[in-house]
Amino acid sequence: MNGAKSLLQDLDDAIARGTDESRARALWHATDLLITGRYVDDEISMFGEVIGRLADEIEVAARVQLSELMSACDHAPLNVIEKLAFDDAIEVAGPVLRDSTRIAEKVLVESAMTKGQAHLLAISQRQSIGEAVTDVLVKRGNQEVVTSVARNEGARFSGSGLLHMVRRAEGDSILAEQLGLRKDVPRHIFQQLIAKASEDVRRRLETERPEMMAQIQSSVTEVTGDLQSKFGPSSRSYFVAKRVVTTQYRQGNLNQDSIASYARQHRFDEVQIGLSLLSALPVDVIERALMDRNREMLLVLCKALDFSWDTTMSLLFLGAKDHLITARDLQDNEREYGRLKIETSRSILKFYQSRKNSAGADSASGRQPELQVH
Repeated sequence: MNGAKSLLQDLDDAIARGTDESRARALWHATDLLITGRYVDDEISMFGEVIGRLADEIEVAARVQLSELMSACDHAPLNVIEKLAFDDAIEVAGPVLRDSTRIAEKVLVESAMTKGQAHLLAISQRQSIGEAVTDVLVKRGNQEVVTSVARNEGARFSGSGLLHMVRRAEGDSILAEQLGLRKDVPRHIFQQLIAKASEDVRRRLETERPEMMAQIQSSVTEVTGDLQSKFGPSSRSYFVAKRVVTTQYRQGNLNQDSIASYARQHRFDEVQIGLSLLSALPVDVIERALMDRNREMLLVLCKALDFSWDTTMSLLFLGAKDHLITARDLQDNEREYGRLKIETSRSILKFYQSRKNSAGADSASGRQPELQVH
């Protein structure tokens, strides 16, 4: 410690008294000592003070060289890394923004919020990027930056960041495909992406992500008539229920309250016909949503209709075996329901509608109205 301190003091004195040439020699000497030696934090901090002072007085070409050396040093002084990261010249900032493991996330966030697109692109190419950083990149970055971060397997996205990416992917087939290829995109986000993507992108993703597309096709129920009404669509009670609920719908009286009331009374036919009319989805799709052990589609449907959690819970109990749900499952469903966004759910619902309409399926009313919220 004392030896390093004495050496750095000598370097500091040389800086104060020396010429530009001697200062440059002192910089590279101090840098070589730092890189090749083993020092404790206090000593590294001292090196940082000396190197930082010298870095202020050297030309861009020398700062570029310093940045390349510091970006590969796993014990580079933090003040030097930060100074280089905020350099206006991307040739200087780029190496540390891309490669340094010493750079703090808050520095990356601030750089992404204040610097130009070249700096954002360098950050997007890091081996690992946290959610706080990607949130800024997807909002401020241009097409090249956003595509780069979508392609980066080491990037992590928040839910809002992914939704922002989906919105930006509209009309951008390259970004849509890169986002669709990510393994960490949850199914409900993937569904929204597919709903907005071009036919070419859908075909490519069907080839690249067959397992995800298969899950979506299962949810959409491409094969019509694979489930019959719980009480039989040809039964008298079903047609009575259809006539009553359809009349209620045409008079503008079919709403969340009536659906909740039907659910609490275990009137399955009225519920599925009513939901079919409100959502513009065929009855067989509604039935699958109500009865499927995977409750995701029902939660998306309820969120798209802007139903309260109490109404949603009534529908979950209606479709559950023996109308029973464990407390833990109910808590999980409530948490998942709280995370869903109305805008996202409605986009998914419109995708369901378009897929079923293209397959020529009929809704309970014999028409396909637009999604209505009551």
